Amino acid sequence: MNERKAAPEDVISDAMANPSPAKSMGDPGITPLSPSHTQNDTEQVQTQQSFVVVVAIDFGTTSSGYAYAFTKEPECIHTMRRWEGGDPGVSNQKTPTTILLTPDRKFHSFGYAARDFYHDLDPSESKHWLYLEKFKMKLHTTANLSIDTDLHAANGKRVKALDIFAYALAFFKEQALKELSDQTGGDFDNNDVRWVITVPAIWKMPAKQFMREAAYKSGLVSRENPEQLIIALEPEAASIYCRKLRLHQMVDLGTQNTQNGFSPTENAGSAMSQAKEHVRRNRQSRTFLVENVVGELWSELEEGDRYVVVDCGGGTVDLTVHQIRLPEGHLKELYKASGKHRSTFCFAVCRCSHSVKSLIFLLLPGGPYGSIGIDYEFEKLLCKIFGQDFIDTFKIKRPAAWVDLMIAFESRKRAAAPERTNPLNINLPFSFIDYYKKFRGHSVEHALRKSNVDFVKWSSQGMLRMSPDAMNSLFKPTIDHIIQHLTELFDKPEVSDIKFLFLVGGFAESPLLQQAVQNMLQGRSRIIIPHDVGLTILKGAVLFGLDPSVIKVRRSPLTYGVGVLNRFVEGKHPPEKLLVKDGTRWCTDVFDTFIAADQSVSLGEMVKRSYTPAKPSQQVIVIHVYCSEKESVGFISESGVRKCGTLRLDVSGTESTAPRREIQTLMQFGDTEIRAMAVDVSTGRTVKASIDFLSH
Repeated sequence: MNERKAAPEDVISDAMANPSPAKSMGDPGITPLSPSHTQNDTEQVQTQQSFVVVVAIDFGTTSSGYAYAFTKEPECIHTMRRWEGGDPGVSNQKTPTTILLTPDRKFHSFGYAARDFYHDLDPSESKHWLYLEKFKMKLHTTANLSIDTDLHAANGKRVKALDIFAYALAFFKEQALKELSDQTGGDFDNNDVRWVITVPAIWKMPAKQFMREAAYKSGLVSRENPEQLIIALEPEAASIYCRKLRLHQMVDLGTQNTQNGFSPTENAGSAMSQAKEHVRRNRQSRTFLVENVVGELWSELEEGDRYVVVDCGGGTVDLTVHQIRLPEGHLKELYKASGKHRSTFCFAVCRCSHSVKSLIFLLLPGGPYGSIGIDYEFEKLLCKIFGQDFIDTFKIKRPAAWVDLMIAFESRKRAAAPERTNPLNINLPFSFIDYYKKFRGHSVEHALRKSNVDFVKWSSQGMLRMSPDAMNSLFKPTIDHIIQHLTELFDKPEVSDIKFLFLVGGFAESPLLQQAVQNMLQGRSRIIIPHDVGLTILKGAVLFGLDPSVIKVRRSPLTYGVGVLNRFVEGKHPPEKLLVKDGTRWCTDVFDTFIAADQSVSLGEMVKRSYTPAKPSQQVIVIHVYCSEKESVGFISESGVRKCGTLRLDVSGTESTAPRREIQTLMQFGDTEIRAMAVDVSTGRTVKASIDFLSH
């Protein structure tokens, strides 16, 4: 155990619950009895619950779905049943992340069913229904996320975000359990399911906790059995699956050899089209065999080799660098995220039981640069042609028609390609044409002529005709952001000599993005795109649920700690932090670090602290948790330090006759979520411990 005790003259021997005099922060002054950083001992390891099946839910920004595998057949990953509905030319491996509530705010439908029902409503009715889409990133963009955070439906009405996420998870629970029941020939018990929910790597702890709270509210899992749910980071899941890829399960854009029947002279779009056809022909069984060995690409990698996973989703893009190391080798930090993006940074070590190789991977600065950025550019184009005031009004007054317009754009958006020469036609709903004439007093054709947007024309068939260059220009800002991040990454000497680049996520299907990445790399790395690239994260999440210990080490994205009282030392501590109590001089607001930003933490590694209630009758100990992007923090009042959570120890029912009660608290930072557990040392009884990030 790596003991980290403070000097006796610096820390008092028991915790105090008296208020700190630091009026600016208002934090209680406490001191740890025995601060330490320890690897998880055998007796501390929780008994692993056995599950019959692992079900992973990929809750995406634009589309969602689930997949599962029985623990006795881990090599067989089953994807969800084919969804009803869909659009011409758009694969429905997953279903749109859309949800519809009745006018009295009851759940009605999800996915294609929600979208199609909403589409068929009369405009006079649709304005009373609550339709929501692409709402996932609200959890990341909301500065002060709480269980009371609201979302806006298409008609402008507000609805609780927790209710929406809970409805969605309840829908997937019902669908998955029904399919499992049909598979097994009887009612499948939810207690036999280990659930996995994927989230972007850039999400902070409040967003992750919010998803867990939604899972509790939906009945997916119970608070009494939190281990039944695992939160998986999307790029981690993608990496786990990519390690298993065989040559026939990918498109290799960076090799000079014929791959999967594709010649290297064929462009990216052609290769992916043939790959999609190959997948379509083999999708009837909906079962993917994942061999219990590493793929051929992995076997090509040697110690020290690096590769990148670029996860391009609907709402975010995460870049991850991986390095192969032998188990006995020391961890090496490949690249340090800038302060601006520090909160998106962590890296981990993957274990492979069938090879001596292990894997270090580093999550680099990502951002909200997913494919929905193209939708925003299209909306900006419409505002330029028809006016911001009209578009804002139309979205509220004719919400179903606005959805129809964006569906039409989505279909044509997927047809964008570098070599395309003929225009793309986008159907304008009749209500758009009609409402614009009433709103402006002239036709949409007139608006197009007056807009000076030369690359968008009007078709007499009621369509917008966009030139290929016009469509490609809508992609440019989003793709430029991705290429900028990749360029900055490849310019770093710490992450040079990247052998492979894996493109995953739904946006990775875009030929425009593929060509941009190829042009940027100039042959420096081989570009690998898995077949069914939109399901890569989903299948990897199933593998992660089958073996959560596959990720061995992570780095903390932030510095976490609490405010404590230390012995005041002249010349070392600021005079304004001096507190004299019962003749003893104390320094207030000292930041007691649990874990530092960029510090590596092994799975199961614990940070130990002991606290004593201020009074024998005290029932609850509440301690504020602070965080910072800085690696070294001295005081909780420093710039950049913020209160981010609350550690709550419920000591009721553990009363003892001991003169001083010591509550030993263990906090785990090596998982995708921060966990806490505690025990009353004198009685040996478990103390209910929790860390809440949503109340702040």
